[in-house]
Amino acid sequence: MASETQAPGELPGDPDAAIRQLYSHYAKALRGYVEQFCPDRASADDIVQETFIRAWRHLPQLSADDRPVRPWLYRVARNLLIDANRAARARPMSAPEQLAGEIGTDSGLDELLDRQLVSAALQQLSPAHQSVLVETFYRGGTMATVARELGIPHGTARSRLHYALDALRQHLREHDAVAFL
Repeated sequence: MASETQAPGELPGDPDAAIRQLYSHYAKALRGYVEQFCPDRASADDIVQETFIRAWRHLPQLSADDRPVRPWLYRVARNLLIDANRAARARPMSAPEQLAGEIGTDSGLDELLDRQLVSAALQQLSPAHQSVLVETFYRGGTMATVARELGIPHGTARSRLHYALDALRQHLREHDAVAFL
């Protein structure tokens, strides 16, 4: 088995066997070194992979030289880390990808328009109906709580809620009919 400071001249003559030997001997320690500086494991794996690709490309020089391979691998990994860091700082923040169904639509705009539509429809209701709807749906009150807070019987609160929802639906239907004309 190769020692920690194996001379590159001791690599097998076959390039694939040489890279397999280098990888089996140095990959684990190199990954541990690289992971200290990477934001995630996938980035670290990419750096380690690129380091061994470069070792494979420079295998004739590494084999001909009598210097140890390990410092060369760590220097290449360090240079790749520096390049990745510089690229990340220079790269602008990217917006999250939209789903295929959302392309061309702005859900924030849709929500804003829906709120304005509901608000306009609420303004068309009587104050008694508005208060029951607001207390029930926006503040999350139960019928008993709404009736108690408004000082009306439970049955009256239920009735007002029923008629308020009918009037709201009717107003929204009319708006949709106008929108499609």
